[in-house]
Amino acid sequence: MNQFFTYLLVTLFYPFNVLAIDIFLTGRAEQGGLMFGVVLPGTKVSLNGRDLMVSDEGRFVIGFGRDHAVSATLSVTASDGEIQERNISVARRHWTIERVDGLSQRLVTPDSETLVRIRSEGAMIAAARRRTEPVAFFETGFIIPATGRVSGVFGNQRILNGEPRSPHSGLDIAAPEGTAVRAAADGVVSLVNNAMLLTGKTVMIDHGHGLDTVYIHMSAIHVEDGQLVSQGDVIGEIGMTGRATGPHLHFGVNWYTTKLDPQTVLAVLPALKTIESFDQ
Repeated sequence: MNQFFTYLLVTLFYPFNVLAIDIFLTGRAEQGGLMFGVVLPGTKVSLNGRDLMVSDEGRFVIGFGRDHAVSATLSVTASDGEIQERNISVARRHWTIERVDGLSQRLVTPDSETLVRIRSEGAMIAAARRRTEPVAFFETGFIIPATGRVSGVFGNQRILNGEPRSPHSGLDIAAPEGTAVRAAADGVVSLVNNAMLLTGKTVMIDHGHGLDTVYIHMSAIHVEDGQLVSQGDVIGEIGMTGRATGPHLHFGVNWYTTKLDPQTVLAVLPALKTIESFDQ
């Protein structure tokens, strides 16, 4: 992609270049959405008062949860101390209800022993997310990790065996067991577990700056914890391990603890504009 086309991409998506402090964003300012940004080196960025990780090249990422408020405040501080703020309008979305029946009741309403294990595995996942890399692996953008029928989407209110539960946190792709699962973007494998109670064979990949993807219910895993992977590498195979009623891949995207909509993430191209081209 040449610099001129990239310039048009980022400014048309979100024309923050009207600020005195150079900042470019591209992406989806909506509930469940993801945005990539570029600032001049040395610039500090925060969202709603939360300091963001900014790479040496000035790249950063921000995400909005399923129930995010309709606005957010982006604050940028230049190397000379100048501070500017900009309000981001976050589009509200409407969610549907999804019913899933036939699950083991032990996993829908867990007993105390099962609940202890679920919490332990949740803590393991949370610890992996805290070890995020300062490298902007997400520059590759994201591809869909498997070929198949979309059987579940992000954000739907889930009713399991007739009982309301948390909204669906990812994208379900139904396909025959053994179908290849590929890394959605460059990154470092941050978690491998072959026997999680709810998610079965599970892999997480850290894409830097708090952005990670998770691949669950697999029948086989082909990567190791700490392994560097490239976009498109086969990391496992579709299965139905854990809490699943049929073979499928649950593909999730998180920005730190914020769950994002994988379908909107797949539609976003990173802000590839180089800092050097700011002055051209």
